Amino acid sequence: MITAMTMPIITGTEAIPMDKSLMSSGALYRLLAWLSPGYPVGAFAYSHGLEWAVETGTVADRAGLDRWLRDLLAHGGAWTDAVLFARAHDAAIAGDRTGLAEINDLAIALCPSSERRLETTAQGNAFLLATRASWPWDDDDGNAIPGDCAYPVAVAWAAAGHGLPLEPALHAYVHAAAANLISAGVRLIPLGQTDGQRVLAALEDAVAQTAAAAQAADLAALGGCAFLSDVAAMRHETQYTRLFRS
Repeated sequence: MITAMTMPIITGTEAIPMDKSLMSSGALYRLLAWLSPGYPVGAFAYSHGLEWAVETGTVADRAGLDRWLRDLLAHGGAWTDAVLFARAHDAAIAGDRTGLAEINDLAIALCPSSERRLETTAQGNAFLLATRASWPWDDDDGNAIPGDCAYPVAVAWAAAGHGLPLEPALHAYVHAAAANLISAGVRLIPLGQTDGQRVLAALEDAVAQTAAAAQAADLAALGGCAFLSDVAAMRHETQYTRLFRS
C-alpha cells in the first residue's frame, strides 16, 4: 500500500515554512527565478571593473579570469557582498528594521567608486521593484529602506521575507555573482562559452568557501585587499570605449 506524503501547500506568494537545513521546492523555485540571468535587474550591464582589466591586458584569457574571480571571492567585492547578505538576512529574519537599514547604509558607504555604487543600487532597486510586483511578502511595507537599496541587502531581505534559509540563499547569491562576471568575461576577452563554463566549474569550491565563511562572519570581518579590482572600477569611469556600465 502506498501512502501519500503530506506536503506543505504553497499558495500565491505566502511565506514558506521550512526546517533550517532543508529547502522546499517553492523556495528553490524562487531562488532560481530571482538569481537567473533573466530576472530584470540589469546584471548583464555591469562588469565590476572587469572591462578595464581586459582593456589593459590584466585579464586576457581563461586562467586570468579564474584568478581575477578567485581574488574577488576571497578578498574583494564578492566577499564583502556575501557578508552583507548574511547579516542583512539575519536582521530581516529578526524583524530588526533599524539594523537592516544600517547594514544597507554600510553597504552603500563601502562602495569604492561611483560606478560600484550605481552597480549595487541600480540592481538592488530593480530587484525590489520586480519582486514586490511579482513575489510580495507580508512584512514588507516599503518603509524599512525608503531610499536606494544595495543589491545583496535587497535579495537577502526578500529571501528572509519568504522564509528562505540563509545557507542556500547565500550560496545561490555568490554563485550568481560569479556566473555574471564570467558571462562578462566571455564577451569581453572574448572566451568561448565552453571556457566560460570551465571557469565556473573550477570556482565551485571557491564559491562554496566564500558563502560558508560569510555565513559565519560578522560585520567586523568586512574589508578586503583586491585593490586592483577597486582601481579598475575607478578607471572604468573614464574608459573611452565601454560595453558595460561598471
